[in-house]
Amino acid sequence: MHATSDSPTFPETLAGVPLDLFASLPRSDQRLKAEEYVAGLLAAHGRKTLRNVADQFGGEAARKQSVHHFISESSWEWEPVRRGLARHADELLAPQAWVVRPTVVPKAGGHSVGVAEYFVPELGRTVTGQQSYGAWLASPAAGVPVNWQLVLPADWVEDDSRRRRAHIPETSRALSPEENAGDVALRAARSLPGTPHPVVLDAPGLDPLRMGRYFEAAGIPLVQRVDDRIRLRVDPLALPGHGVLPHTPGRLVASLRRLWRPYAPLTGGGRSLTMTVPVTLHEARDGGGREAGGARLLVAQWPEADPSAVRLWLADPGMRPGDALRFASLAEVVDRYDALASARVGLRDFAGRSFQGWHRHITLASVAHLACVRTAGAAAGRVGDAALRGRTRVRVGAAGRPLLLRAG
Repeated sequence: MHATSDSPTFPETLAGVPLDLFASLPRSDQRLKAEEYVAGLLAAHGRKTLRNVADQFGGEAARKQSVHHFISESSWEWEPVRRGLARHADELLAPQAWVVRPTVVPKAGGHSVGVAEYFVPELGRTVTGQQSYGAWLASPAAGVPVNWQLVLPADWVEDDSRRRRAHIPETSRALSPEENAGDVALRAARSLPGTPHPVVLDAPGLDPLRMGRYFEAAGIPLVQRVDDRIRLRVDPLALPGHGVLPHTPGRLVASLRRLWRPYAPLTGGGRSLTMTVPVTLHEARDGGGREAGGARLLVAQWPEADPSAVRLWLADPGMRPGDALRFASLAEVVDRYDALASARVGLRDFAGRSFQGWHRHITLASVAHLACVRTAGAAAGRVGDAALRGRTRVRVGAAGRPLLLRAG
């Protein structure tokens, strides 16, 4: 990890890793290797490949084989580690919502598990790569990824040879985008006790009617990003005389200038505008042609200088406009922290081919990101000493490589 004169040092950052995250690993050597892998992610420069991580501890052939086996072929389970990660992130951030978002990582060739062609809205084109959905706990101050779902197309789960080579579990099946997003959000929400946090689904293109019903059944408030292809009707009780014809969200925003209001983005920047209005999904009809279950709150956000950069959201109809806007704004926080985590700890750098390896790497990379957030927060005075108790003890060798010491 590169450090500036006023940023936390490598030992300080590694000290932010809570050792109890690895208590679920059954053997002491597995717990030590988990600590070493996180240390390697934090210490390595460039891409955080298995080879680069192993190089932080000497780079001998035996060491590289040991790292590869621990990530790609070992038997330890990642779900208990993710539950501990959720607990620590919840204590650290006092989060306001889960932010669920898809990521496509370009891949050359077809050997990495899950590789297929995916459309990337931000690029406006199809990309060959791996797609996953991540669930982040987010507050206005920071975001931490907690749970992950790797998309497995039918070509991967229905081809016995491919399934065996990638070690894909027999229980895995091809899911729709709505199922993938819903599953990772629900598993993340259930990883913490008490009333679940709202979910901010930052994935344009998913069926809003289907997702709304899914989260309503789970009892979880939802704010969902949508694209400009859906059709909405303005609630006539909220805006009498506007008309009953359906319009795209963008058309509604442009035609309702009297509802535009200034707002301050969580990530700073220039002057921005927002608009909220109750609407109904045009596609929501029952067997008799009546509107059924389609009521939503349309929330739009955009920089005043660039209306084309508008973000469009649909929130639960009972949600207060201010809350819906606040939750939606957390997606901007996760945008920033996703970019930081990708560069610092290699969230997108796994180059192996196995299903288990992908999940173990991204879980430990998420732990490394938590350490970065904890330590940066402590340095800035935002995190108390209690958040750094039970930490890893570390010293740095003469060659600058991390040498872990067992704690306790």
